[in-house]
Amino acid sequence: MIRFVQLSSPGRYRSLWVSLAAIAVSLLLAGVVFAFYGVSPLTAYGAMFSGTLADAQGRAEVLRRAAPLLLTGAGLTLAFRAQFFNIGAEGQILLGAVFAGGVALFVPVPAALMVPAVFLAGFLGGGLWALLAAWLRTQLRVNEILSTLMLNYVAASLVGYLIAGPWKGKNVRGFIYTDEFPASAQLATFSGTQVGIATLLLGVVAAVLLQLLLSRSTRGFELRVVGENAGAARYAGISAARVTVLVALITGGMAGLAGAGEVAGIQHKLLEPSQISLGYGFTAIIVAWLARGNPALCMVTALLMGVILAGGDVLKINLNMPFRITDVFSGIILMTLIASEVFVRSGVKVGR
Repeated sequence: MIRFVQLSSPGRYRSLWVSLAAIAVSLLLAGVVFAFYGVSPLTAYGAMFSGTLADAQGRAEVLRRAAPLLLTGAGLTLAFRAQFFNIGAEGQILLGAVFAGGVALFVPVPAALMVPAVFLAGFLGGGLWALLAAWLRTQLRVNEILSTLMLNYVAASLVGYLIAGPWKGKNVRGFIYTDEFPASAQLATFSGTQVGIATLLLGVVAAVLLQLLLSRSTRGFELRVVGENAGAARYAGISAARVTVLVALITGGMAGLAGAGEVAGIQHKLLEPSQISLGYGFTAIIVAWLARGNPALCMVTALLMGVILAGGDVLKINLNMPFRITDVFSGIILMTLIASEVFVRSGVKVGR
């Protein structure tokens, strides 16, 4: 008989080993999927490695995807630590892009201040969108999983309305999008790449600052207490509602920064939702989960998922695999991570 026994004191690095084991299992399961498509797992993984980490342009593509994942994932770690299950980062990315695009296109900001204004607007857009879900939870007791998930579709519809209606570009034919942002609102990139310098640096700095907030500040202590024991938080006089609002503003704002970075650094215009975010809001959930509630670790986990996203493009182009193979890969990783949670605090015993 196999049974799970709760451990009185799990080892300090147990969650790390469990996560690594979950990733290894997910790679094996993904290899089975590749085999069903008639592609050798070794061939698939070899193509992913040679097309990403072993190639200069591939490494640039990894960083291009890692930058928004780092910003969004670092914010989500705080949300998950506080038991605010934000599944709406995709919509918050889009609202960040909308606010940033609105400033770039319609607000007369001096050229020297345009980039900071675009990022500030992106933070406010994503933060306000997440605050709506926080208000629904604290005031009306609406489950934030449902509200944030549904708000993703509202955000996508809002973007579609703007680019097809009042914000539609003057000379657009066929595809719908806005006019191009002025040069002062376009981010500098590393030479020969689409990696926004400001976006990547902002992600690294934000991850470090959020780690310090979580571990070295009073607000971070309150956040951890609310997430680990809501009853103890109430007894200590900590307002769970206040913590929820703060966490929603930060996690949504971080996703909004990612949205601002995408439209200002890569697209230079507001366009279809699927072209603004390549599913970054959902993939960032895996980034945050792998980081185990530590924003600084997202610098590693975002790179890992960046390799998988960029490698998925290699599989589609070089090995003619289905368009959704990256989504399948990401889904397998998320499911194995969720399934592995039982092993973090429990051991396996065999016998009666």
